[in-house]
Amino acid sequence: MAVKARSELYRRALEVIPGGVDSPVRAMRAVGLDEPLFIRSGEGAYVETEDGRRLLDWVMSWGPLLFGHADSETVAAVRDAALRGTSFGAATEAEVELATEIVDALPSVEKVRLVSSGTEAAMSALRLARAFTKRDRILKTAGGYHGHADALLAGAGSGLATLGIPASPGVPNGAAADTIVVPYNDRDAAADAVMQHGEGLAAIIVEPIAANMGVVPPDPGYLETLRRLCDVSGVLLIFDEVITGFRVGRGGAQELYGVLPDLTVLGKIVGGGLPLAAFGGRAEVMDLLAPAGPVYQAGTLAGNPLATAAGLSVLARLRDSAVYDGLERRAASLEDALAPFGHVQRVGPLLTLFMTNGPVRNFEDAQRCDTERYAALFRHLLEQGVYLPPSQFEALFPSTAHRDEEIERTVAALETFAR
Repeated sequence: MAVKARSELYRRALEVIPGGVDSPVRAMRAVGLDEPLFIRSGEGAYVETEDGRRLLDWVMSWGPLLFGHADSETVAAVRDAALRGTSFGAATEAEVELATEIVDALPSVEKVRLVSSGTEAAMSALRLARAFTKRDRILKTAGGYHGHADALLAGAGSGLATLGIPASPGVPNGAAADTIVVPYNDRDAAADAVMQHGEGLAAIIVEPIAANMGVVPPDPGYLETLRRLCDVSGVLLIFDEVITGFRVGRGGAQELYGVLPDLTVLGKIVGGGLPLAAFGGRAEVMDLLAPAGPVYQAGTLAGNPLATAAGLSVLARLRDSAVYDGLERRAASLEDALAPFGHVQRVGPLLTLFMTNGPVRNFEDAQRCDTERYAALFRHLLEQGVYLPPSQFEALFPSTAHRDEEIERTVAALETFAR
């Protein structure tokens, strides 16, 4: 395949795609690049760009590629499925098998519905929570991202626990006003919000390990407090495990911390790198979904046979605890390598290098990081052939394809930045 000039591709993209990209972070403006990277292919721990550069990849499609790019077992499963047909818009055995695998893995999930994106899963889980509780309002944390549905694109107003304001043009004031925003890891703010709004509150939605402000673990007792607040007020607790599900352990963050939500939102790894997500939880809640119940949710491509094949290929291998043992060792080595250059926060094979000296407990702390220094580090490592997340507020995603050689290469590149 001929090498393509990046600038020419970007010019063409700008003519037909808003901003030249189909998801904003791909523009890489937060790290000072004038043009996005255009990826041609990937293999193992590496990607190749359209302009012919081979990069060591720590982004891994933002998390789903637990076994690396073009994993042979996943590719074979998708190929076999494609030969039987790419889409049916009808029920398949693979949907049942994938749902069974999810229910077996997640301790809180009794039934699950497959969808096509994390945004769709979160939006649908909230609709279900509102129907079950017969209430309208939701509570989320500042800096927590749960997709781009209107109610979830709410920013914090003034004060610690406030009704939301639209965080994007096009979000109606009414949609944001039903969203209460509190700081992550702030038990008092959550308790105040539940005390003030509890009678109208349908759900608390939270990343059990925040990963959209960089990796921020829950303080001891934080998730337990949210669980108790929900129990005493009749509110449903929703864990957004789009990133943490099947990454920090087969049972996700809920198994790791021993706190069970009422509903769970899943994505990324559950689809093996193809567009697939899911939401699930207690049977009495899930059975309100049509056609069993009155809450409408549908999708022509839900449970797509290519995506379910990829998901099954990946999830079946995660029954082997040795996979997680290996990921833990790799991630710990990477943490040690990054530690001299900032403050590293890690939970299993999920970590962020924060350009700050102290711990990051919430979005306000994350915003104090030296984003210009992170951007300089990103650009330097990219020149050295190492691809970090193009934002301070994202995570690195080690995979089984990353070996000692890749960590040593990253260390070597980091050392030249320090000099």
